[in-house]
Amino acid sequence: MEQQTAITGVGGIYAVLAEVSNRPRYAFLVLQLVSEAADGRGQAGPFVCRDGKPALLRDWLCTQLLPLSEQQGRRAALRARVAASLGRELSGDEARDAAQIDQAVEEQVLAVGRANVSRAISDLARAGLVTRHYAGYATNHRNRGGGRHAVYVVNPGVLKLLRRPAPMIGAVRASGTGQGELFAA
Repeated sequence: MEQQTAITGVGGIYAVLAEVSNRPRYAFLVLQLVSEAADGRGQAGPFVCRDGKPALLRDWLCTQLLPLSEQQGRRAALRARVAASLGRELSGDEARDAAQIDQAVEEQVLAVGRANVSRAISDLARAGLVTRHYAGYATNHRNRGGGRHAVYVVNPGVLKLLRRPAPMIGAVRASGTGQGELFAA
């Protein structure tokens, strides 16, 4: 879905997302993170350098969004399912088995996170807020994306809206009653 009218604010961005996405809040968070990672032209990826370490953009987005999905009960249930599925592969050494289970849980969480980010980016692209392409080495196999990594480009008008400071609508002046009075700035 291409935008018909110009978006005039963050509320407009959200309204467009609400029309095309089943999860507009999640898509908006992904858009905000992509715009944070983007350069001046709105392009983010294929790598993001945070704390001096390069990470693939989609993996970085997943790790940034993990706190949304981390609930103790869900993580414990996933850990139990993974431990049951690994059954025969476990050695009986508690420390080694715990590390193997932790690694398998982490891989599964990241796989689900990558899929969620991809769906959100598809919604953003359908809304006309983001375009995507791939960069890197193309390998000759049936997975056309193999060896290439996602690059997301935020629409320039949207990037400008997300990066500008919020206008100050009014300020509150204290009065003797403990209540503030609103006055024009």
